[in-house]
Amino acid sequence: MGSGLEITGLGKLEQVPLREVWKHEASDFTQWLALPENVDQLAEVVLGGGSLTVIDTEVNVGSYKADILAMDSEERIVVIENQLGQTDHDHLGKILTYGAGKQAEVLVWIVKDAREEHENAINWLNEHTDESIHLFLIQIEAWKIGDSAPAPRFNIIAKPNDWLKAVKQSTAAGSVSDLKLQQQAFFAEVRELGQKVSTHVRSWAKPTPQHWYDIRVGSGKGQISITLNSQKSYVGVEFYANNKDTYFSLERRGPEIEAAVGVTLDWQELPNKQASRIQVTKPGDFRNGGVRQELLEWAVQTVDTFALVFPKYL
Repeated sequence: MGSGLEITGLGKLEQVPLREVWKHEASDFTQWLALPENVDQLAEVVLGGGSLTVIDTEVNVGSYKADILAMDSEERIVVIENQLGQTDHDHLGKILTYGAGKQAEVLVWIVKDAREEHENAINWLNEHTDESIHLFLIQIEAWKIGDSAPAPRFNIIAKPNDWLKAVKQSTAAGSVSDLKLQQQAFFAEVRELGQKVSTHVRSWAKPTPQHWYDIRVGSGKGQISITLNSQKSYVGVEFYANNKDTYFSLERRGPEIEAAVGVTLDWQELPNKQASRIQVTKPGDFRNGGVRQELLEWAVQTVDTFALVFPKYL
């Protein structure tokens, strides 16, 4: 007996040649992949839902250039090597050279097709290198339905044993990295100091083990965040605008806002994201006892100033 449901109008999934989508490896594919929303797709496959933050592209390593240098959510250095063709010995040697030169813990080799011998090489390296080194061989494909825009698809060809299981365990409750715990401890000190001296922040949330700490300003249009970047060794305070309308309305009054906060701000539209940020940073490693108190006081004072100024312009 039929269900009475008739399905019509389904499209046909067609594979698109990679060179029709990205003509050049460096100028097209690498720059495309480096955009936040695209590298997030790669992170979903490699990290099982974690995140990747691109530090730079075409990074010098001796006389060579690594395609992408990134950092994952555990602040491990990630090197990404792109090859819109079949794997070869040259690119295998390059990604190992780049990994050594940048002291990377995660190496990601993205290719059109993989030779069996290179897949075996990656598997062998994962089995015989230190447990802190993780190598991935990823296939990139492009697909479309009818006249739709091509969509990328990342397929794992080779990966470390039990990688996704280890990633999930490392982010589960009760299994947090030392760095995340140090970040949480710093933000706990920020909260304690802020509760004592701040006059414009209504409440300081309980910090969690992550590299950012959000402070609400009583508006759904955005919030203030303190960020810790141990890789580049700075502390940042930013107003995070949740949409472009809010950002552009603030940007139009940029000189007035900068005069009110008393510093020159870094206006980051982030054109490929819905949100944008307006940031100021102070050099220094929050783990360094010699500058820790100075960074704490600067962060709290800057947050207090942002909390006074930005809500007036929302």
